[in-house]
Amino acid sequence: MTRAVRITVLGAGSWGTGVASLAARNTPTLIWARDPAQAEEINEQRTNNRYLDGHTLPSGLRATADLEEAASQADVLVVGVPSHSIRTVLDEVSPHVRAWIPVISLAKGLEPETRLRPTQVIGECLPGHSVGLLAGPNIAGEVLAGYAAAAVVATPDDAVASALQPLFASPVFRVYRNHDVTGCELGGILKNIVAIAAGMGDGLGVGVNTRALVIARGLAEITRLGEAMGADPRTFAGLTGLGDLMATCMSPASRNRRVGEEIASGKTVEQVLSEMTQVAEGVKTARSVMELADEYDVDVPICSEVDGVVNEGRTAEEAYRGLRKRTPGSEYEAA
Repeated sequence: MTRAVRITVLGAGSWGTGVASLAARNTPTLIWARDPAQAEEINEQRTNNRYLDGHTLPSGLRATADLEEAASQADVLVVGVPSHSIRTVLDEVSPHVRAWIPVISLAKGLEPETRLRPTQVIGECLPGHSVGLLAGPNIAGEVLAGYAAAAVVATPDDAVASALQPLFASPVFRVYRNHDVTGCELGGILKNIVAIAAGMGDGLGVGVNTRALVIARGLAEITRLGEAMGADPRTFAGLTGLGDLMATCMSPASRNRRVGEEIASGKTVEQVLSEMTQVAEGVKTARSVMELADEYDVDVPICSEVDGVVNEGRTAEEAYRGLRKRTPGSEYEAA
């Protein structure tokens, strides 16, 4: 007999806990929490009230605050810490990770100093491992509540993806495969910035038509930049593209959408972030995305206006006026 695959999830935020809860129903799963009190709560009360208040976690999920213990037990390592923390955490765990095990990212941002995607950072920190990601239109609270949802496991190796699928799947959580790591990852990164724009529109009361406009043209920006960076354009019509974009732009639980709404109400970015318990990746990523767009010579007007708000102090009203000033050209090309 072969033993069950052991999964370790690094990071006990909302989605890290959500993924760990999915896996724990299929195979032994350990989640690492930076705060020992949070690990104790998960083990003793089966809750994680800081991030997922009101949800009961499965009995098969175990937590630890010992990073070495978490890493050394993994047959599959899932990285669920924010993008700006990945390198620091993995540098600490790398001596304890067994050779060749798959490493899966949940992060949806860019490393600020390098503009590297999370899978690229993981590849540098843990060379020799099969690296991929798990992503899709997934609001953690809804997944834990048992609502139907789906995600994509993206790796260059289809055999690895096939082996990972059943570890995270459930009767109401479907897991698909995709070899386009770049496209799946960029969709999750860029949609956060568009969601800030959508949130600003909701805060300003611009209406459903304008929200649809922002989502559709935001997807066009994501696709243009993704293609320029080597992604398959078909990916952006799927779960990690349009699907994730819609969920993040429309859900009241979306952190990035909330940032936009709060900014439109008159709060500063600093005020909004100080009131949040979780990271809104779109704020940290906006400037890096603009640098990538300049590097690849891609027009991204919505991302540009959001960058002006979160990094240069422009108002939500100014951002939407700026978008109105642009002359529309072909729908299939940049203005």
